[in-house]
Amino acid sequence: MSKARRPLIAGNWKMNNGGQDGIDLARAIAAECRGGNAVEVVVAPPASVLHRVSETIEKAAPGRVGIAAQNLSPEPNGAFTGELSASMLLDAGCQWVIIGHSERRQLFGETDESVRAKTAAALKAGLLPIVCIGETLAERDAGRTLEVVYRQLDAFSSVINSKPGAAAIAYEPVWAIGNGKVATTEQAQEVHAAIRQRLTAVSPELSQKTRILYGGSVKADNAPGLLSQPDIAGALVGGASLKIDTFMGIVSAARQTA
Repeated sequence: MSKARRPLIAGNWKMNNGGQDGIDLARAIAAECRGGNAVEVVVAPPASVLHRVSETIEKAAPGRVGIAAQNLSPEPNGAFTGELSASMLLDAGCQWVIIGHSERRQLFGETDESVRAKTAAALKAGLLPIVCIGETLAERDAGRTLEVVYRQLDAFSSVINSKPGAAAIAYEPVWAIGNGKVATTEQAQEVHAAIRQRLTAVSPELSQKTRILYGGSVKADNAPGLLSQPDIAGALVGGASLKIDTFMGIVSAARQTA
């Protein structure tokens, strides 16, 4: 991990912890993050508890833990039933938003174009996007990893270049999400380095300032190896973010490599 980039650990709760259990988890994370700021910690609860989690964390540890939404509409308002705009997320206490997660792409038909539009909407409103990219197992087996990653990255790289460093990128190999599989440290670093080099072609400043996170079955035991790689500046954590011990184990690993 480069010392020039503060590590970012983001916990994506997905469709879990949407009630009091989420509030309790948020309070526990806030308590663990009261001291020190070497690592930036973000949690992404379901929309049902965004505001309550924000209030809970702000009371327990002001400014120590960021709040992210898991999605947003690219539209500012209007007849879009079930959608949440960037301004609504800001009102709920969010500073961050996850965009283009592989589950959104695979299950809900999100495209490179929609990811670009959502990223632009987030930045325009003042939200910090974590934009996800990554290949499927079939694409990796076909030797198309970088082709896919570059296509997805190129769709929004000029957008995030408008505010270098405001956005983070999460490389999440789809074949390593939610199934216990994880890319080796060498595989992860290879793709992260390629992403950073691709960003250099857009802007050296963008490449230097952008934090690239690894996502894909990150746990406390594999986090130290992943986070020690020079181009991996944090993690987007799924299942391991649902329990205080496992999530803080990853945060602790980041603190040790910061």
